[in-house]
Amino acid sequence: MKNKEAPGMSLIVKSVTRLTAGLILIYGIYIVFRGHIGPGGGFAGGVIIALSLVHLMLAFGKDVVLKRLDEARGIIISSLGALAFLILGIVGFLGFKAPFLKERFEHFSAGLIPIYDVVIGVLVSSGLFITFLALVLLTGKREKK
Repeated sequence: MKNKEAPGMSLIVKSVTRLTAGLILIYGIYIVFRGHIGPGGGFAGGVIIALSLVHLMLAFGKDVVLKRLDEARGIIISSLGALAFLILGIVGFLGFKAPFLKERFEHFSAGLIPIYDVVIGVLVSSGLFITFLALVLLTGKREKK
């Protein structure tokens, strides 16, 4: 039974989403940070993070999610991720006469690969969420006509 006053899906779906969306988000962040050690990485973790946001939007409605993360903020986050990726690429290209991905510490043995994974995770998650958001907003404009 759907509640006509509140946007989104039924109370059961909203209750399950409240329990699972945070866990999905944390799992996506875990995959991003663990990518240099095992399977996963920036792309897989970014997809999982974006899907947690899509999950919230489907369950609670677009207005609830857009209060916290609108299209402009998503574009800013995506642009900052792309800028960070560009800066890392330029620094790697210039090299400063030293190996760029060399391990410097015993416990941090992956060099800059974890940083690349985080940047890729930000790019993928924000890009997928913006794409889904654009499709939702486009569908809403078509229904109003």
